[in-house]
Amino acid sequence: MWLENETFREDLKYMAGVPFVPWEKLCGKCVLVTGGTGLIGFNVVALLAFLCLERGFSMDIVLLVRDVEAARRRFAGMLQAGAPIRLVRCAVSEAEGLGISPDYIIHGASPTAGRVFAERPVETIETIVEGTRALLRLARRGASQGFLFLSSMEVYGAVRMEEPIDEQHEAAVDPMTPRDSYPEAKRLAEALCAGYATEYGAPAKVIRLTQTFGAGIRPSENRVFAQFLRSALRGEDILLHTPGGTKHSYLYTADAVTAIFAVLLAGKVGEAYNATREDTYASIREMAELVASMPELRAGHGRTISVRVELAADSGRVYPAESYMNLDATKLRGLGWQARFTLRDMFLRMARTMDEG
Repeated sequence: MWLENETFREDLKYMAGVPFVPWEKLCGKCVLVTGGTGLIGFNVVALLAFLCLERGFSMDIVLLVRDVEAARRRFAGMLQAGAPIRLVRCAVSEAEGLGISPDYIIHGASPTAGRVFAERPVETIETIVEGTRALLRLARRGASQGFLFLSSMEVYGAVRMEEPIDEQHEAAVDPMTPRDSYPEAKRLAEALCAGYATEYGAPAKVIRLTQTFGAGIRPSENRVFAQFLRSALRGEDILLHTPGGTKHSYLYTADAVTAIFAVLLAGKVGEAYNATREDTYASIREMAELVASMPELRAGHGRTISVRVELAADSGRVYPAESYMNLDATKLRGLGWQARFTLRDMFLRMARTMDEG
C-alpha cells in the first residue's frame, strides 16, 4: 500500500501538514529507523518517504531489518516511487558497529505479542534492552541530534484505579511474572535513555504510546483491534478471550506518528511523553461492542454482529490482569501536538486500508 490508496494518502498529507512539527529539521539529514516493518514504523517510514517525494526533502532514510527481501516487499511501493530508503540487514543489538552516523534515530523495534512475552521472557528482555543500548551507543558515537525510544503505556504496569496517569505516575510491574518481562524491559530501556542523556549528553527522549492502530495494518495482524475488525467485516461474532473489563485509551496511527516527530524534534532531552487521545478511553468489551454496532462495517453482508466471551484456558498466563490505563497527554499537548481521529474514525480508516496493508 502506498499513495494509490486514498485513505492512506490523506493520512500522509495530513501528517506532513501539521503545524506543530518542525519538519524542516529533517532536511538533508540521515534518519535511522528500527521496527520499520511494523505498523507504527511503516507509517513513520511512509511519512519520511512522502516528505522526500512530495515535498522535495533531501533525506537518507536507513532501515535496520532482519530480512531484506521481506522488507523490500513491504516497502515495494515506496522503493518503486524512488524514495531514498536504504535497507540494512543488521540485528538491532549489533547496531553500534554500523559504519554510519545518523542525525536522528527512531527506535521502534520490539516484540509485540503477549504470548511471546509470557513464553520467551528472556528473549523479550534481551531484545529490548540490548537493542536500545546498542543504538544509544551509536547515537553517542555519531553525535546524533535526536534519539527517540518508542516505549509503551505498559511501563505503568497494572493500574487498578481509573485515575489520570501522567508521566510521574508510580508503576506496578511484577518482575517475577514472565508476562511482565515486556514492561520491565521497556522501563529499563527508558532508564538507559535517561542515563545516556544525563551522563553522556545523548539527545535521548521517550514516548509512551497507548495502543495504536489504523492505516498500514498487515492482513496478518492478530491484536484485538484487528480481530474485532475482521470479524465484523466477515459477518462473524466477535469473540473475547477475557471478560474485556480492561480499559485504556487508543490512538490512530497518523496521530501517533505526528506525536513521535513532535517529541523527536521538539521534546526535551531526557524526558518521557505519554501519547494518547483521552476521549477514546474505553474497555475492551466496549470497543468490541462499538465495532459490532457500526453499520459501515456490516455493509458487505448485513448480518447482526454479537460480542461473546469465551475464556482461553491459559488466559491468566498470557493476558495481563484486568487493569485501567487512563493516560494523560497534557505534557505532549504542551508541544502543540493535537490528536485528530476518534475511535470510530480509527476503525473506519483501518477498514479502508486493511486489504492492502
